[in-house]
Amino acid sequence: MVNYNVDLKGKTVLITGAAGFIGSNLVKCLMEMNQDITIIGLDNVNDYYEVALKEARLAELRQYTKFTFIKGNIADKGLVESVFEKYKPQLVVNLAAQAGVRYSITNPDAYIEANIMGFYNILECCRHNPVEHLVYASSSSVYGMNKKIPYSTEDKVDMPVSLYAATKKSNELMAHAYSKLYDIPSTGLRFFTVYGPAGRPDMAYFGFTNKLRAGEKIQIFNYGNCKRDFTYIDDIVTGVVKVMQKAPDANADGVKYKVYNIGNNQPENLLDFVDILQQELIRAGVLEADYDFEAHKELVPMQPGDVEMTYADVDDLIRNFGFKPETSLRDGLRAFAEWYKAYYMQ
Repeated sequence: MVNYNVDLKGKTVLITGAAGFIGSNLVKCLMEMNQDITIIGLDNVNDYYEVALKEARLAELRQYTKFTFIKGNIADKGLVESVFEKYKPQLVVNLAAQAGVRYSITNPDAYIEANIMGFYNILECCRHNPVEHLVYASSSSVYGMNKKIPYSTEDKVDMPVSLYAATKKSNELMAHAYSKLYDIPSTGLRFFTVYGPAGRPDMAYFGFTNKLRAGEKIQIFNYGNCKRDFTYIDDIVTGVVKVMQKAPDANADGVKYKVYNIGNNQPENLLDFVDILQQELIRAGVLEADYDFEAHKELVPMQPGDVEMTYADVDDLIRNFGFKPETSLRDGLRAFAEWYKAYYMQ
């Protein structure tokens, strides 16, 4: 079991992407832990998906007196520098990024700005304003064309199939270089298909729900022959909080650098996934009991940038933290369906 070496009590934590799905849930979790934490949230609240949802998340966070929100872009170096100089965070969790595999094909500039330049700015500020621990979001997409499963952090990840994946791998390389050069303890987290209430509308489960409710057809890629390691938001946040409290020790090369997978370790077939989703949507009253699901389902070829399977090896997470995501897909989708009904249909 790991020996925690970062005490969260009384610390100032900078969380970028604080209006996002993972970021907002992380803020809530840390605040509810009652550790006298001060959190600075930074987010540009862009319109990649509906701004109203981001604003609703922020409205929840404003109840916390020790949470300060700053609207701004991590690609704005002057802004990031001013935040570090004013608040002097001891921990940084970088979750701000341009997300989405398919969007990176049509809007590549957004990924270079947010994921490369933005992360560079965070690293530079950690260099000039030393922090106890930098934790940053990577992605399961870095595994790209890897054939070996489950995906291990020991595997080579040199074959990305999207610009998004390439930028996330770049983040890991940049973090390693800064850790080596400037002694910045850094941990990258490869998240696997995160889902849950108030999630991202561009994700399949959310998009499917919107289309089914509108009576439109949903497209299931690769004719349903895909598997995803769906990971519930609460499990993701639990993992992040645990990792925050353990800055990596120097490895054999003297670098304070570590990468973990956070995934459910249980890939689900997409056809099974959409079947459970429609069952839970009917149960929650989002769809009518006699909804003709089969008539609204279309099997289509694989899309560019997609992979057939994601599957997380979480042995390191279990060994070092005694933790493994365990929320079942049905429980997670049930919570999402109930939230969706309350948020959109009341």
